[in-house]
This record gives sequence, structure tokens and C-alpha cells, in this order.
Amino acid sequence: MSTPAPSAASLYADHLATLQARTATALERAGLDHLVIPSGTLHYQVFDDRDYPYAVNPQFKAWLPLTRNPGSWLIVTPGARPKLVYLQPRDYWHVVPQAPSGDWVEHFDIVVIRKPEEAQQHLPKNAARCAILGEPQSALGQYGAYKPNNPQAVVDHLEFHRAYKTPYELAMLREATRRAVRAHAAAERAFRAGASEFGIHLAYCQAAGQDANELPYGNIVALNEHAAVLHYTELGRLAPDPVRSFLIDAGASHAGYAADITRTYAADTASEFQSMIDAVDAAQRAMCDQVRDGVDYVRIHLDAHLALAGVLRDFGVLRVSPEQAVETGVSAAFFPHGIGHGIGLQVHDVAGFTASETGGRIATPAGHPFLRLTRPLAPGMVVTIEPGVYFIDMLLEDLRDAGKGDAVNWDRVEAFRPCGGIRIEDNVVCTDGAPENLTRDAWPVDDAA
Repeated sequence: MSTPAPSAASLYADHLATLQARTATALERAGLDHLVIPSGTLHYQVFDDRDYPYAVNPQFKAWLPLTRNPGSWLIVTPGARPKLVYLQPRDYWHVVPQAPSGDWVEHFDIVVIRKPEEAQQHLPKNAARCAILGEPQSALGQYGAYKPNNPQAVVDHLEFHRAYKTPYELAMLREATRRAVRAHAAAERAFRAGASEFGIHLAYCQAAGQDANELPYGNIVALNEHAAVLHYTELGRLAPDPVRSFLIDAGASHAGYAADITRTYAADTASEFQSMIDAVDAAQRAMCDQVRDGVDYVRIHLDAHLALAGVLRDFGVLRVSPEQAVETGVSAAFFPHGIGHGIGLQVHDVAGFTASETGGRIATPAGHPFLRLTRPLAPGMVVTIEPGVYFIDMLLEDLRDAGKGDAVNWDRVEAFRPCGGIRIEDNVVCTDGAPENLTRDAWPVDDAA
């Protein structure tokens, strides 16, 4: 008889226990008594009364599945139940947050306030004994007594350990991934039906059930040459004629956690560009299999350069060996970004370069400044694996100017340039055995789900 899976409530309780233990150690090292975390505030545009989309403090949502509650505060004192000061204003202009509810409520002492400044009376009496993690705008009290101080010892410890996801966090990431995969399937259907970039974006949001402000980052929806712009977010209103290719880098959120997925499609599935997509996909799957305990993430990045240079060589784009392409920097013109990053509460999760729980930095390798993670992998870490091959005019011009043009078959470059580029990205969990590919496990999509 199999053992039943832990419930979401028990996973959350265990998650809080882990956070409590991490916090106790961090506070002890900093010589402080309390962890105080404001959820954050609204920011207003200059010379206007319009606010920017609210973004919750990641330190706050690490504890609570609350992402739309500005003006609230969390107080954690080792040995005591955490306290939530919950802002529920009296307001007829805007929708007021509902009263706290859900399985998480039983784990907190909750105080409801009606005005942001009322939070101060529920905070620890001595602000000097508090690690207050947040943005300067969250300050409370005369002379900003409760201004976030972000003590480095506390931040270093908490952020370093955030790389190791609890079972609760993995469950949240699986849900975010399922939502994103469903939306990716809808985006491909819209592409095949001839929709514009803007139309594909709307189809994605509809299927995800999230608008642009709820998604973890701005959708990258690129047709044809636009796929050569790494962060293309312009969203053309008319589809090009002809349509050759489609790259979409888009995610979804669940309880404050993010999915980050990229796929590339050829309009003509019998084309040579489709064959190149298939080759990058096969290489990407092999890279995902490298996400194992003890593996240096930098090694995956460097191996990716060799693999992608091999793809370019196989398709006649490079005239030199993969090893020569990497050694001379030619491969970087076609793969100019890092192989990926940590992911969790933030799309580019924190402490990617941190050497230990007390700080320090593991530098990126020479010639690879855009790699976002240099730590060795360990169970619980979740990373993206996103190799890419692009035909970017500026970088190709730089190759020629640097006297490296002989390494490239420019006729083959011209054949692929109208398609822009290829990127394929999965979210992968490092375990004590084979990796768990959150993204691939969520495909194929059941449209009825």
C-alpha cells in the first residue's frame, strides 16, 4: 500500500518551520531579536496620480501566499508565533483585500489595521533590535524609525538558503508551470492560426488566466527577425507576411512563485529551420539531464557553448570546429547570454553568485559576463536551462570587425537570419538522483483541464 502524498497544509507547515529555523540562525548571527518584513507600498508615477503595478516584497511572500496586499507587515520572533499585520483599508474607490483566509491563517497571529500607519503600534518596540527587510518607502514612525535596514548578515543567510526549495515551494512551482504550459499551448495555436504578436499575447494571458501585471515578467512574443532581440516586448499588432518563425518566452505565477518557459516554432514544420529547432531541443534535453547534485552550473554553461557550436557546425553556419568556436569567442556571437538562472519567488532568483551563507561571490568565467548562476548544484535547487542560437546583426558585425568572419559561412547566416533565432527553456529541479523537469513533465497539455 503506497503512502499518501503530504497535504498542501502539511507541506506549508513544514515550510514555515524551515523558514523559522533559517531566521533564528540569521538573527543570531546579526545579533538581533526580530525579523520584520513590510509587504511593500504603491509607487506613483512622477507628475501623475497613477501608480505603477504593485510588486510584493519577495521576503514577505516567502512566508505568505499574499501578493496583492501593500501596507501589511510580518513580524517573526524566534520562539513565538509569527505575527501578520494585515492592512484592510476602508475604501470605496478600490477593491479592498478580503479578510485573511486559507490554511495558512492558523499559523499566524493576525491583526487587521485600516490605515498603513497603524502598523507601527504592532511592531516590536525597539526598532534597533529588528532586521527590517524591504524598500525605503516602507518606513514607518517619526524620523523613519522603522526604516528597512536590510542587515547584510541576515539577507545573505536567508537569500543563500532560498536556493534550496522546500517541498511546499516545489509544489507551488509545479502549479505555476502547469498554468504556463497551458498558456504556451494556446499561444502556439494562435500562432498557427495566423495571429499577430499582440494577438498571441492575448491568447496566452487568456489561457493563463493572468493579465500582464500578474505574470511574473513581460511576455516575449517574437515573430520572424524579432526573435533575434533577446528581450523583445513590442508586440506588433499585425502579423508579418510571410510568417516564418515564432519564439515565445513567457511564464505564469502561483502563490508568489514563478514559471519561466521558452519555446520556438517554425511556420513550416518541414523546413530546415525546424530541423535546427529540433537539434537545439535535443541538445537542451541533454543539458537538463546535467542538473544533478554536485554539478557545477558553470560547467553546464560552458558545455552548452560546445553543443550549440556543434549544431551551428552541423548546419553549415560555422566553418570551424566547436572547440575553435568556443576558444575564439565566435560561439558567443550566436549564444550571447547565460544558460539560465535560479527560479522561485523571483524569476531571476537571488544569491546566484553567493559563495556561502555568510556571503562572498563566485565570479562568472572570463568571457561569460551574463551568466546569472555560478553556484554548484544541490538537491532542492531549481534552475532554468535555456540554450539559444540567434542571428543578431550587431553581434555578427562585431565578429567581422574583430577579424573572425572567416569562421562563419555568411551565406548560411543569410538563410537563417529571417527566422531570428531559437531559444528553448525548461525549469528543472536538482534532486538526489535524476533531475525533475517541471516543464517537460507538464506537457502534453490536456485542453480540457
